[in-house]
Amino acid sequence: MPNPQPGKGCCTNLYWEVFIMPNMLWIWTLALYTLHKGKFDCSGGRVLHSYLVVLLVLLAFIILSLCAIVYVSAQGTITNPGPRRSIPVLVYVRAMLYVPELIWAILGAIWVSDDSRGCEPAEVGAVIAAVVASWILLLSTGVGVLFVFDPLGSRLPGPPSQEQLGVRDLESSEGSQLLSTARSVAVRVWESRLRLLCCCLPQDESHRAAFSSIAQLVSGFFSDTDLVPSDIAVGLALLHQEQDKKEQCRDPDEVLSHSPSSPIVKDLEAELEKAAHCMQFAIAAYGWPMYVYSNPLTGACKLSGDCCKTQSAEYDIVGGDNMGCHFSSILHSTGLQYRDFIYVSFHNQIYEIPFFVALDHKREAVLVAIRGTLSLRDLLTDLSADCENLPVEGVSGTCYAHKGMSQAAGYIYKKLLNDGILNQAFTIAPEYKLVITGHSLGGGTASLLAILLRSSFPTLQCYAFSPPGGLMSKALAEYSKDFVVSVVLGKDLVPRLSYPNMEDLKRRILKMVSNCNKPKYRILLQGCWYELFGGDPDDFPTEMDRREEELSQPLLGEETLLIRGSSSYQSLASEDSPVHCAHLPLYLPGRILHITEDGPSSCFSQVRYRAEWSSETAFRSVLISPRMIADHMPDAVLRSLHSMTQDRPFNLCPSSLSNSHLNVI
Repeated sequence: MPNPQPGKGCCTNLYWEVFIMPNMLWIWTLALYTLHKGKFDCSGGRVLHSYLVVLLVLLAFIILSLCAIVYVSAQGTITNPGPRRSIPVLVYVRAMLYVPELIWAILGAIWVSDDSRGCEPAEVGAVIAAVVASWILLLSTGVGVLFVFDPLGSRLPGPPSQEQLGVRDLESSEGSQLLSTARSVAVRVWESRLRLLCCCLPQDESHRAAFSSIAQLVSGFFSDTDLVPSDIAVGLALLHQEQDKKEQCRDPDEVLSHSPSSPIVKDLEAELEKAAHCMQFAIAAYGWPMYVYSNPLTGACKLSGDCCKTQSAEYDIVGGDNMGCHFSSILHSTGLQYRDFIYVSFHNQIYEIPFFVALDHKREAVLVAIRGTLSLRDLLTDLSADCENLPVEGVSGTCYAHKGMSQAAGYIYKKLLNDGILNQAFTIAPEYKLVITGHSLGGGTASLLAILLRSSFPTLQCYAFSPPGGLMSKALAEYSKDFVVSVVLGKDLVPRLSYPNMEDLKRRILKMVSNCNKPKYRILLQGCWYELFGGDPDDFPTEMDRREEELSQPLLGEETLLIRGSSSYQSLASEDSPVHCAHLPLYLPGRILHITEDGPSSCFSQVRYRAEWSSETAFRSVLISPRMIADHMPDAVLRSLHSMTQDRPFNLCPSSLSNSHLNVI
């Protein structure tokens, strides 16, 4: 059995997470016993009474062991496991308690079924509730261990020498063999976890290939660290406060312009108008879930009268909308008529995402809108982040892109051309131009689709909202600037997601946790307070105090395989250390229109936004903020665009015009 690290690994973190459940079960069982004491006078009642008594005693021992684990694991600091060296013994004690707990749960189920005849239904129901709660506790803990526990500890023998305590020579044949074995095991473990998580999906060849690709990506990212979720939470809390301190030190009047060549303010205003219009179609592609989410009070009522109608059967609608609710929500969101839709597909598989083609008479465009992430299959497409060659005629330089989105773009490309969808649309409206749009996964796929269609439709335009940062090579990003506009809101996480950025984030988290000498629980409590109520960032030490000294305590545990030979460990020595990443760099598509909050309006105290042309260099690091997820939501993007277009009189206060010469609205 793997040896749990003192205060590290999944075990300690798991008990932090499930600590509350045994307490609730114990209180519930105690209440049942107190209420029904003396009422088990039926045949077999003594057995059921004994079951509750023993369950109370067993749960008491479990709670005591968890209290000991929580108390000991809170001692010391993240990189000083000395005060937590008794954790392995406590973990094994708790593991031993699983045996009587499982046996008693089985016996409880048998007794309830066999020995409860003749007893009052209330008493029997009370015991059944206790049995069910016991099984829920067992299963939840088992699933947690299955998904979090690191089995690689068993691959590491317990070496007695100092060299084997973290200074392995990775250049040696033995070290290389151990490293290769550990990586293979890690990939298999992650593949098994993905199969279990996606057990409802068909296990065909495409899904198995996706599982393998994602497993290699995830296992490779975590291969040289032993950070548990609570360590990552501590690092993120410290990093957020560090970034806020740097932001407070900036000159408030400083304006950085990352303008591409020759855009003017009128051009920026025109692009905002077009983007606001296209975003309505991008958000409509999500179907009824996003419509109800955006209209919580009236959305369901408006759709209820249109669902289940047979009108949609008259149109070319494919897959996944038997009730017609998706199509009805698209009609409500876009304001189009049934006759304006050329093709609507809700078919959803891995690398095959829903989209629709419609005639936008207001802008005289044939509009292709691609849906973002809304299903487990979409998530697998997102996570298939390997690079795939995407040769494009006329583009100089290496052409490659995000594998999952490249495959999705290829699927839609074949549907549009081979099935004659675009030919049908332009037969109806030959003077219209082609516009492609989408949000998140849909935005990235739309950008790659625009690149594939550019040679056939030279005047096409693409508006990608919140596309992923790790999308396409530098050559393709430069090529797409003539016809693709990426719209990014605030501190949105997704446009900053790329493998180099995540490696940089991991390196910064390692630096934060390795240099902070405060207990983890204190950092987490103060971090939660800061996130909820704000205030001044805590002055935790976040800089290297001894840059030229080697760390006296290995970051990754006493018996870890990768320590001094890993890039993450080496990068701790300096802020400017390069991040060694085997993955090719990927970039945002096209010109980047960055929208940020400009503080409350001096006119009506509502949120005002400012927009400026930016460059990909502004998105080379992940910004930690409570808004990093909220800014990615499509309704937030649409709201900001409407604020800058429909409500322009409220935005054009004198202060908002002071930087107009820098292409800022």
